[in-house]
Amino acid sequence: MVKMLNFCREEDRKAIANKGNRKFFSTFVSPIISTVLCLSATFPTLAQQSPVEVKLAPILTQQLPQPPLTGVISYGNQIFLNGRTLPGIWLQKRSKSGSFSTYLSDGALRQLVGVDFLNSNNPSKQPVQWFSLQTKPVVLSSVLAGGYRYLDITNFAKTSQWQMQVNGNTLVISTPVAKVTDISQSPQSSTVGVASLQQARIVVNLDRPTAWQIRQELPIKKALPPDPDTVTPKTSAPPNREWILTLDGIADPVLLQRYTPPAPAPAPLQLPNFLKQLPPVIIPAPIPETTPEPIPEPLIQQVEVVNNQTIIHLSVPFGLAPRISTIPNPDRLIVDIRPDALIEKDITWAQGLRWRQQIVNLGTERFPVVWLEVNPRTVGLKLKPIITNLNTLTGTAPLIQTAQQYLAVAGINGGYFNRNNRLPLGAIRRDNQWLSSPILNRGAIAWNDSGQFYFGRLTLAETLTTSNNQQLPISFVNSGYVQSGIARYTPAWGTYTFLTDNEIILVVQNNQVTNQFLGGKAGDASIPVNIPQNGYLLVLRGNAVNNANLLPIGTSLRISSTTTPVDFSRYPNIIGAGPLLVQNNQIVLDAKAEKFSDAFIAEKAIRSAICTTATGTVMIAAVHNRAGGAGPTLTEHAQLMQRMGCVNALNLDGGSSTSLYLGGQLLDRSPNTAARVHNGIGIFLQPR
Repeated sequence: MVKMLNFCREEDRKAIANKGNRKFFSTFVSPIISTVLCLSATFPTLAQQSPVEVKLAPILTQQLPQPPLTGVISYGNQIFLNGRTLPGIWLQKRSKSGSFSTYLSDGALRQLVGVDFLNSNNPSKQPVQWFSLQTKPVVLSSVLAGGYRYLDITNFAKTSQWQMQVNGNTLVISTPVAKVTDISQSPQSSTVGVASLQQARIVVNLDRPTAWQIRQELPIKKALPPDPDTVTPKTSAPPNREWILTLDGIADPVLLQRYTPPAPAPAPLQLPNFLKQLPPVIIPAPIPETTPEPIPEPLIQQVEVVNNQTIIHLSVPFGLAPRISTIPNPDRLIVDIRPDALIEKDITWAQGLRWRQQIVNLGTERFPVVWLEVNPRTVGLKLKPIITNLNTLTGTAPLIQTAQQYLAVAGINGGYFNRNNRLPLGAIRRDNQWLSSPILNRGAIAWNDSGQFYFGRLTLAETLTTSNNQQLPISFVNSGYVQSGIARYTPAWGTYTFLTDNEIILVVQNNQVTNQFLGGKAGDASIPVNIPQNGYLLVLRGNAVNNANLLPIGTSLRISSTTTPVDFSRYPNIIGAGPLLVQNNQIVLDAKAEKFSDAFIAEKAIRSAICTTATGTVMIAAVHNRAGGAGPTLTEHAQLMQRMGCVNALNLDGGSSTSLYLGGQLLDRSPNTAARVHNGIGIFLQPR
């Protein structure tokens, strides 16, 4: 959720507590170490990210396939590729003839090797392209199990002369040693900015196909000039973004010299100031001169060889991104720097689950959109809210980690939360249980397991009734949105820690008040309050502390609740975020009414959404920065969803929180650019 300026969160924060990896691998590799390695996703189709997002590297804790498929003889979650231990799900099966087949999850094949997936409408067959002709693609058989799609790489690996062995839960892969014979770049314009690199192309010549990866990094900080008297021209353009291209091959030393940055100039010699004692000299004001145009940064910043890998560092202007393709005869890797780097895809990943991505036009603007189309009426396909921690509502994690923990096949980030105390700020209801109540009458989506959905602005009203018919309103349930009034905290919250000073805490068990005490200072974790499994806590804040006299120990209580609109109460699953974008085919965006700040409303940001279409299909979408510019405004976001066929649509948390997950991979961005989030919407495919 750490992201671009999100004044919605700044606004909500005020109301929170304090209101304010060739030889056989014989060495044991710790699975703990392997799980904390940050996997860099390959994204030849990635759109440029926002220049001000915060990098938070995820920890991938991939789960083993459960249960194993029939015929599986070994499986694991580590890959030892050319000397590097990386997380990746794989399995081996024995065929009827007695031979072995090796399967790799499609996310690992794409991320670790750079294999591109081509369009397909058959979920059991996946055509791929990797230093091959697209007109004659290799087609890999696939199988689904435990939240992953596995591709049979047996023949692919044999043709590529890979050597594979199994060591415990690790698949050891050694590929032939490759050489990078040349790196060339098309002429670069002397003009600074997006236009100067729109047609830039880098060609990497190889002596054979080899694994490659691309990773996006943080914006590049400008180095200070060595001469303190040198004036650096100011620019309003966003900083360039670093992209790192890594190939399993060794570059010729001549290439390393060609792209080695020059040594920095020595600092100027500081001489004693002998003029201190002389009378001041009046120097006439200099004649204003035209500020010289800044010299454009080289696209290729550096080429280095580390651990038998060639690493190419790129400096790419904001609004542009690398589109990477591979071609054979001779083997080359092509890097095109473009404002529209997204490659169109239409892949039926599973029955009822389709992966799509394309540039969607909105007037003169072009937006890269990556989305999943889900048929909720497909047998075994379900949607559920997912949260970071099953034992508490406190916490955040990369969506890729949370989805893998749940063994979800797909998912998207969900609603808002407080980044500081990692508590929810909006509706989360799962299987008829309120994990967190809605706030500020904001937009929400509700659904059931029959494929029915409901969109609207949601409010929950709970009423506390005592044995003598005294009625008191409960403002929020399990919420990090703290206001004066009565709040209720259930066992789903975990252990309660005071969120404001001087709260009055009432312990309720079996619908009866069993204890009452005054809380301490906000944030004091030294005095945690356990929530009874057969009850809840009532927390009185502000003027509501005066109601403590009405709720003495021994008082019997009952709670009634209702939603507005009442239709929401008929659905077991709810996720709230906002604002509501489209309802009944009409754009109904009213961020002001949902208490979003003016700054949040006006900002251009990477965004995510969930919507339904006229055919009952559900779409979860990530919209990234427009070609040559920043992400969509909320109004553009609503218009994009409507143009894509959404009858109803809800904006979800955005910016660096935006994450679209499918089978062990993020489809829309490099994992290291995705922030930790509190909750999301998971898609589950049950075995049939």
